[in-house]
Amino acid sequence: MAYANTFKRREMKFLLDERQYNEVLSAVGDFMTEDEFGLHTIMNIYLDNRNNDLIRSSLGKPIYKEKVRLRCYGNQASDDSKAFLEIKKKYRGLTYKRRLERPYKELFDYITEGSEPQTRGQVFEELDYLIKRMSLKPKIVICYDRRAFYGNTDREFRMTMDGNIRFRRDGLDLREGDSGKRLMSQPFRVMEVKSVGAIPLELVRVLSRLKIYHGSFSKYGSIYSSEVRQNFKMGV
Repeated sequence: MAYANTFKRREMKFLLDERQYNEVLSAVGDFMTEDEFGLHTIMNIYLDNRNNDLIRSSLGKPIYKEKVRLRCYGNQASDDSKAFLEIKKKYRGLTYKRRLERPYKELFDYITEGSEPQTRGQVFEELDYLIKRMSLKPKIVICYDRRAFYGNTDREFRMTMDGNIRFRRDGLDLREGDSGKRLMSQPFRVMEVKSVGAIPLELVRVLSRLKIYHGSFSKYGSIYSSEVRQNFKMGV
């Protein structure tokens, strides 16, 4: 799989129930193809600071927000697994993502111990500046299962289906696998449409016919909000 490490695109989310999910999959087969990996797992370590400033700011829905995460594909990382340290920014509906690709251990040692990776460059300098300025550290592991599709006439047009979102606050190392507590307040699937240009008319027609409308959902934000509500009930 070829991973783009720098891009700008528009991302739109749709929250699907099981019936809508099955109907969308049936309807897009004429103009989209599922990638070679089929159903696969994505593991992330999200970074934040002591005051949770990144996620708290994001929940306020500002016109600009950013997040930093270490990502691997599969259900357990090894020292040599391909990994990505990412900075993802969103400004006025456009998403900008830049990421550094290195072996997992090299990036994990950097975010936990400050050991700089062997390869630097502009993306690393940008990440390093933000991590040091905001004192970011690993805060949570979030994993989910994904099916990904690309357009038959435009491979840059992507659609992903995420489900079975789970998380943990301990064992913040992807070498410990993808286990975690299931997020209770999640839709059956979070569908995300990712496009450099306009959404293809074929998909617009499918969404219109099935009465599926643009929604809002943040995996990390939903987890953090549920924890805050739970702590409030417990008087913590």
